[in-house]
Amino acid sequence: MLRPYKILFLLLLMLPIATFSQRQMEFLNRGIVASPDGKGNMFVSWRLLATDKENIAFNLYRSANNAKAVKLNTTPITAVTSWLDEKTDSTQSYTYQVAAIVNGKEITDARICTVKAAAPGYISIPLRTPAGYTPNDASVGDLDGDGTYEIILHQAGKGHDNSHHGITDPPVFQAYTLDGTFLWQINLGKNIREGAHYTQFMVYDLDGDGKAEIAMKTADGTIDGQGKVIGDSTKDYRNKQGRILEGPEFLTIFDGQTGAAVFTTEYVPLRGRINGWGIGRTDNYGNRVDRFLACVAYLDGVHPSLVMCRGYYGRSVLAAWDYKDKKLTQRWVFDTEKGYPAFAGQGNHNLSVSDVDGDGRDEIVYGQMTVDDNGKGLYTTGIGHADALHVSDLDPERPGLEVFGTQERFGDAGANFRDAKTGDVIWKKPSIAAGEDGEGPGRALALDIDPRYKGYECWVAGAGITGLFDCKGNQIAEKTPACNMGIFWDGDVLSEILSGSFVGKWDYATSSTRKMFDARDFDCMHNNGTKANPCLSADILGDWREEIIYRTRDNQQLRIFTTTIPTTYKFYTLMQDPQYRLSIVWQNVAYNQPPHTGFYMGEGMNPPPHPSITIIEPRNNDNAKNK
Repeated sequence: MLRPYKILFLLLLMLPIATFSQRQMEFLNRGIVASPDGKGNMFVSWRLLATDKENIAFNLYRSANNAKAVKLNTTPITAVTSWLDEKTDSTQSYTYQVAAIVNGKEITDARICTVKAAAPGYISIPLRTPAGYTPNDASVGDLDGDGTYEIILHQAGKGHDNSHHGITDPPVFQAYTLDGTFLWQINLGKNIREGAHYTQFMVYDLDGDGKAEIAMKTADGTIDGQGKVIGDSTKDYRNKQGRILEGPEFLTIFDGQTGAAVFTTEYVPLRGRINGWGIGRTDNYGNRVDRFLACVAYLDGVHPSLVMCRGYYGRSVLAAWDYKDKKLTQRWVFDTEKGYPAFAGQGNHNLSVSDVDGDGRDEIVYGQMTVDDNGKGLYTTGIGHADALHVSDLDPERPGLEVFGTQERFGDAGANFRDAKTGDVIWKKPSIAAGEDGEGPGRALALDIDPRYKGYECWVAGAGITGLFDCKGNQIAEKTPACNMGIFWDGDVLSEILSGSFVGKWDYATSSTRKMFDARDFDCMHNNGTKANPCLSADILGDWREEIIYRTRDNQQLRIFTTTIPTTYKFYTLMQDPQYRLSIVWQNVAYNQPPHTGFYMGEGMNPPPHPSITIIEPRNNDNAKNK
């Protein structure tokens, strides 16, 4: 006769084991980058990959003025993925290359980094900016499969917000390599309006061939990167107010290497009733009907899907697509008018993608509602539309992830903090007495900036909500830093403040922000007015810290800045954390928000969990090898 504990043991063996499929993700090389630190040294850093062995080590090689390369380290580099090359000569050019040591064997990475004599502290990319245009949001993707990112840039002409009448310039998109090579230009044409809410461009490897595609809403007259016209170029659907409220709407996949249109289908959803996209406040002139969002999500846990969206003030529709064999296939459509009335009016000017329920598949956090991976409504808080949204493990003492956001109309949830899986509101702060009309806080931020409190600090801009709150909702300071974006810039695990062109360190003792970097010192400008963001902030080079990309004042260059501050931390590149990587995809959507990891990153953190990913080696590319 079996004893009770043995029966229990056998029953436990019979239970299914929760295993997650591996997400297919892009191949990355070591991303080595070097930059002068302004003190006569050269700071060099490179990527640790999530797939690397725990005991991996590195050798770093340098050649000066094209002389024979020499190894800089006397013993293998194991503690970090960076090196301070001291007392370099600014009159010489230097080329750096890193080699991984795996099981005693040296594997040299294909990427090299050359810093020319008297080089400035940034990477410069010359632009072909059309007359009257300004470089705006950017994204990155590996367009050719060599493991190095390319930049896809929105060149913005004269634009108008959806709430304003007026003729706009056609939106223009360009692609550049990091060494400054111009690749192609796409002109969306006169039947796509220019403005923050109209054109969301998704850059990602959607079909798993190791090379990124670009997905955008298009129309009659769009010209692809090879000069081919989509639809009928003679059509002009603009009305006297400059609105485009009739004519066909398309969704197009463009080849990342050439900019050629590969597949075009009808955009979902179509406009329908022009006045059918608001609650309480509706319009017939075309404001709410033309509010678009977009993202990429791993809805099956393995393959990326494209999700194109319309509406958030009232009716909201999300359409998920899979791209395979050069064709788009619809996966599902979520429509608040088809069984989800309580979900209407809950969308933001932005969104986030995260596996909120821990099943290995992504959900879309669409403001104050969340759509499950199967296209069904997961929950809605009913708090309503807002401008800012942050999703991560904001409170590491609670299981799972949390969401911090705002409420646009004055009410009792001007700042609100909820469970990402259930939608249960954990704490909230009123912006004014509930029921009164007006605008609530337009910006909110959640970052770990104070080491005295474990978890992310939270704050908002304006609307009567003052002070800095810990992740439990307790006020810990009366003053707050700027409320735009954050960045990992120095060597610790706390986040720095990124606002406009400025990077600063929050000093909790004095409730002030200490300057660390300002792109204005390098003749650069931020974008999008009071939203005040760079073209892009992302971990695109070097170690786990983030780079920032700005436009120059004359709009003729992009400048990429990378930190030169040593660190004692060795983390795999943030671009191989699935949530962070997808955050970079949606960062350009409407009101830009900073990317967040899918795990707690801050004071007292555990080592980052190893993501369940598999690396897709590019096809027909001998230069990119999955080592």
